[in-house]
Amino acid sequence: MLSLRLNMAAALRTAGALLRDRMVPGSSRARQPWRCQSDAAAAAVATTETAQSARSPKPQVQPGKRKPKTGILMLNMGGPETLGDVHDFLLRLFLDRDLMTLPIQNRLAPIIAKRRTPKIQEQYRRIGGGSPIKMWTSKQGEGMVKLLDKMSPHTAPHKYYIGFRYVHPLTEEAIEEMERDGLERAIAFTQYPQYSCSTTGSSLNAIYRYYNGVGKKPMMKWSTIDRWPTHPLLIQCFADHIRKELDCFPPEKRSEVVILFSAHSLPMSCGVENIRRSESLNGNPLFSEALADLVHSHIQSNELCSKQLVLSCPLCVNPVCRETKSFFTNQQL
Repeated sequence: MLSLRLNMAAALRTAGALLRDRMVPGSSRARQPWRCQSDAAAAAVATTETAQSARSPKPQVQPGKRKPKTGILMLNMGGPETLGDVHDFLLRLFLDRDLMTLPIQNRLAPIIAKRRTPKIQEQYRRIGGGSPIKMWTSKQGEGMVKLLDKMSPHTAPHKYYIGFRYVHPLTEEAIEEMERDGLERAIAFTQYPQYSCSTTGSSLNAIYRYYNGVGKKPMMKWSTIDRWPTHPLLIQCFADHIRKELDCFPPEKRSEVVILFSAHSLPMSCGVENIRRSESLNGNPLFSEALADLVHSHIQSNELCSKQLVLSCPLCVNPVCRETKSFFTNQQL
């Protein structure tokens, strides 16, 4: 058996339709690339006692920009840029009750973080000493706002902000900067295509908690892009990257290749003849266009959030989730 590995999380069945004819001999289906303008998306939110007492980062300066009118907060969990950031990253992660609930969590989380730090530091050391997520998010954000200024001049200038859940710049720090910038509109744009209460939900909860904690209403009008797993350009990016790896297999074997969508990692010893990893979407210009198109479409829709966000998850016992849903659905655009 042959296997093809794709290290991205979104379950995009539609990508299979785009690939099917390529894998079946004799197909005459033309490969038509999607064309659209768009980029970047969202950043994570975080607040813990340790995070609140930590240093404030420098403003997210974007040279050559006028006073921004619309801000796009790119939400993600983030990753430690240096080995010295690993401990605080883990501490915030294990303190996040939206992600996990532990007994005596405030006491247990610091112990776990301290014990796990050396192992995680070693893993980051092997890939160069830190996570590249901030660098890629910045590149995608820059491309996104350039496209948006052309696509939606009436909501320009646009400015992207990075809001990570567990490392600087934290979501709370990004919100403070957005408020200082005097934005008219703010869009919370998750970088997770698929929705989960422990990822996007945690980031949106952090936005609500920020305003609830400071006891103020936002000066800007908020809305959110909370899920986008079936966006055509996202699917096209997946399909293009898979095709590239399929071309490395003999033509007569391509219909036998198993495509595995993996959220984290895959054991390399699984009894297959050939394993190939599809490249991530980070550097694909079409991915940046997809993100810009998502924001542009969201602005045009005049919607506050997806219809699914207002629904209650089965067996949910987190009262903050309901408050967060009310926070976004009560905004006035």
